[in-house]
Amino acid sequence: MNLRYADRFERQYRALPEQLRAKVDKQIRHLADNLRHPSLRAKKFDEARGLWQARVDRRFRFYFELMGDTIILLSVIPHP
Repeated sequence: MNLRYADRFERQYRALPEQLRAKVDKQIRHLADNLRHPSLRAKKFDEARGLWQARVDRRFRFYFELMGDTIILLSVIPHP
Protein backbone atom coordinates (compact mmCIF):
# COMPACT_ATOMS: atom_id res chain seq x y z
CA MET A 1 0.00 0.00 0.00
CA ASN A 2 1.09 3.55 -0.67
CA LEU A 3 1.02 6.14 2.11
CA ARG A 4 0.02 9.77 1.87
CA TYR A 5 0.17 12.18 4.81
CA ALA A 6 -2.29 15.02 5.28
CA ASP A 7 -0.82 18.32 6.49
CA ARG A 8 -2.75 18.04 9.74
CA PHE A 9 -1.30 14.58 10.39
CA GLU A 10 2.23 15.85 9.78
CA ARG A 11 1.76 18.78 12.19
CA GLN A 12 0.29 16.57 14.90
CA TYR A 13 2.99 13.93 14.39
CA ARG A 14 5.82 16.48 14.71
CA ALA A 15 4.32 17.73 17.99
CA LEU A 16 4.45 14.25 19.57
CA PRO A 17 7.30 13.17 21.86
CA GLU A 18 9.95 11.08 20.12
CA GLN A 19 8.95 7.88 21.93
CA LEU A 20 5.33 8.24 20.78
CA ARG A 21 6.43 9.02 17.21
CA ALA A 22 8.29 5.70 17.20
CA LYS A 23 5.06 3.92 18.19
CA VAL A 24 3.16 5.72 15.43
CA ASP A 25 5.83 4.72 12.90
CA LYS A 26 5.57 1.07 13.96
CA GLN A 27 1.78 1.05 13.69
CA ILE A 28 1.87 2.71 10.27
CA ARG A 29 4.26 -0.02 9.07
CA HIS A 30 1.79 -2.62 10.35
CA LEU A 31 -1.04 -0.80 8.58
CA ALA A 32 0.82 -0.70 5.27
CA ASP A 33 1.49 -4.44 5.53
CA ASN A 34 -1.83 -5.65 6.95
CA LEU A 35 -4.93 -3.61 7.77
CA ARG A 36 -6.07 -6.41 10.06
CA HIS A 37 -2.89 -6.56 12.17
CA PRO A 38 -4.11 -7.32 15.73
CA SER A 39 -2.26 -4.47 17.45
CA LEU A 40 -3.98 -1.87 15.22
CA ARG A 41 -7.51 -2.81 16.16
CA ALA A 42 -8.47 -0.94 12.99
CA LYS A 43 -12.15 -0.28 12.46
CA LYS A 44 -14.44 1.87 10.38
CA PHE A 45 -15.04 5.00 12.43
CA ASP A 46 -17.43 6.86 10.12
CA GLU A 47 -19.01 4.71 7.42
CA ALA A 48 -20.51 7.64 5.52
CA ARG A 49 -17.16 9.42 5.11
CA GLY A 50 -15.05 6.26 4.81
CA LEU A 51 -13.04 7.24 7.88
CA TRP A 52 -11.05 4.56 9.72
CA GLN A 53 -9.50 4.55 13.20
CA ALA A 54 -6.49 2.55 14.41
CA ARG A 55 -4.70 2.27 17.72
CA VAL A 56 -1.24 3.64 18.48
CA ASP A 57 -1.42 2.71 22.16
CA ARG A 58 -3.94 3.00 24.99
CA ARG A 59 -3.89 6.80 24.82
CA PHE A 60 -3.56 7.65 21.12
CA ARG A 61 -5.40 6.81 17.89
CA PHE A 62 -4.80 7.72 14.29
CA TYR A 63 -7.38 8.24 11.59
CA PHE A 64 -7.10 7.44 7.92
CA GLU A 65 -8.95 6.87 4.66
CA LEU A 66 -8.45 4.15 2.08
CA MET A 67 -8.41 5.26 -1.56
CA GLY A 68 -7.67 2.31 -3.82
CA ASP A 69 -4.15 1.18 -2.93
CA THR A 70 -3.38 4.38 -0.99
CA ILE A 71 -3.72 5.02 2.73
CA ILE A 72 -4.28 8.69 3.52
CA LEU A 73 -3.24 9.42 7.10
CA LEU A 74 -5.44 12.24 8.40
CA SER A 75 -4.70 12.80 12.09
CA VAL A 76 -3.10 11.36 15.20
CA ILE A 77 -4.71 12.48 18.45
CA PRO A 78 -5.28 11.46 22.08
CA HIS A 79 -8.11 8.99 22.55
CA PRO A 80 -10.85 10.50 24.71
